[in-house]
Amino acid sequence: MIYSPVGSSWEDFEKKAFTKEEIAESDLRVALICELIKARNEKGLSQRDLEKLSGVSQPVIARMEKGTTNPTIDTVIKLLAPLGKKLAVVPMDAAGQIE
Repeated sequence: MIYSPVGSSWEDFEKKAFTKEEIAESDLRVALICELIKARNEKGLSQRDLEKLSGVSQPVIARMEKGTTNPTIDTVIKLLAPLGKKLAVVPMDAAGQIE
């Protein structure tokens, strides 16, 4: 079935068009990318600077930050190290929120 967001709120459309798991996955992806962008900005690094430090090309970084690509875990780890960050697996509560 095809749903249209016209005439309804995004939340209503999202609930009809995506499974709970798909929404949670998307929310986690957005949170991760936002944290990468925030860390890069806090360090005062451009995408080109991060390219030099991580070995990940600037176009790949740009596509990640725009959300037009799904990076591999290897790519994420390469970006985190020069930003002084690490990836952690933490428990979530029943509502899917990080505890």
